[in-house]
Amino acid sequence: MNNKKKLFCLLLCVVVLTITMGYLLGRHYAKPKPVAAAVDTIPVLATRIAECSKLYTSEYELHKIILYDDPAAISGQFLNHDIHINLPLGKRRIAIPVKATAKAYVDMGQLTSANIRRHGDRIEIVLPDPQVTLTATSIDHQGISQQVSLLRSRFSDDEITAIQQRGRQDIIKSLASTDILEDARLSAARQLIPIVRRMGFKEENITITFRKGLTVEKILNPTIQRTKN
Repeated sequence: MNNKKKLFCLLLCVVVLTITMGYLLGRHYAKPKPVAAAVDTIPVLATRIAECSKLYTSEYELHKIILYDDPAAISGQFLNHDIHINLPLGKRRIAIPVKATAKAYVDMGQLTSANIRRHGDRIEIVLPDPQVTLTATSIDHQGISQQVSLLRSRFSDDEITAIQQRGRQDIIKSLASTDILEDARLSAARQLIPIVRRMGFKEENITITFRKGLTVEKILNPTIQRTKN
């Protein structure tokens, strides 16, 4: 009986030793897994964001009254002096209520790796300047008010349309009193943060901004950017 127990224990030891040796040899001779090549996330991220093309960030509806004065006058020269004389009873004035839809968008095609700054596990994306455009304007013809003297004719439909077209720039300038830039920042962040998160960054480590000193006035008037920047 003792011999059988000794034999069993011996066989058990042999089996355990065999399994252990096989495991150790397998680990020793196993081929190491290839290490994945490191990927530079900045160019990849820039490419993915640029694929968004034009990112429309906010939309505003504006109600604007365009005022236009058209006095009758005589202009010319007398004794080498320019003269301009308003004629009595020759004034006419018009107020045109206009409804306009304005959109702000960011052209992501302009974004490059230079706009992305990485500091360890933190990342900052400086977006291209937003653009503001009027996508639609309409005249409230029922609300048009005219003041016309007896010697003048009323404004024609063509004149009203021309005045409305000239007033488009004033409508855009009125956006300076709105929060369109702040809305653009918030909307852009909401749309871009998921893209950046998929690249492995935590949301609290992501900063998305426009360039410093950016104002609506600089967006609407490129001359300001050329002279002051």
